[in-house]
Amino acid sequence: MTHLYDYWRSSAAYRVRMALNLCGIGYDSTSVDLVKGEQRSVENTARNPQGLVPTLDIDGIRLTQSLAILEYLAETRGGLLPVDAAGRAQVRALAYAIAMEIAPVCNLSVRNHVASMGAMTADDWQRHYIAKGLAGFEAMLTTAGRFCHGDSISIADLCLVPQVYNAHRVGIDMAPFPRIVKIVANLVEIPAIAAAHPDRVKPS
Repeated sequence: MTHLYDYWRSSAAYRVRMALNLCGIGYDSTSVDLVKGEQRSVENTARNPQGLVPTLDIDGIRLTQSLAILEYLAETRGGLLPVDAAGRAQVRALAYAIAMEIAPVCNLSVRNHVASMGAMTADDWQRHYIAKGLAGFEAMLTTAGRFCHGDSISIADLCLVPQVYNAHRVGIDMAPFPRIVKIVANLVEIPAIAAAHPDRVKPS
């Protein structure tokens, strides 16, 4: 059985939930509460040495790092990446722009550290880096159609949706990013995407 070690508000875990849903893969999940520090527990570091989420048990193997998981699903289940090399490069560039540039400086441990220094609030920090990153991403959408690359959902879309969720959470004005807004509006209408929303999976 496929099993996801998850946190409802984790952007990385959100990406994987959407991918599993889109691939039609049923899964069980275990919550790892990042706010309570459960990611640093002996149990979680045994399965994820970085002390992070998500971790995915699938096909008799254990995977960490959301982009690696998305690529594995693309390779074993199909979809999520274009068939042509140029398209794959474009989609990866878009996905990496979020997952490697915006998200790392806005994750929980970084925000908490910034807030502890008193230089600015965690939300101010996020607003600065998310808005800057989305401006670059908007300009990169040169091959966009209904989605980030043409009219097929890719790993770039799965990175974008959680980042826009975070942008809304900290009150970023999305008006300067009309292409992003249009793409996300298309994505959230898809049942498999909607079912992965944090509000749908938040522990009761």
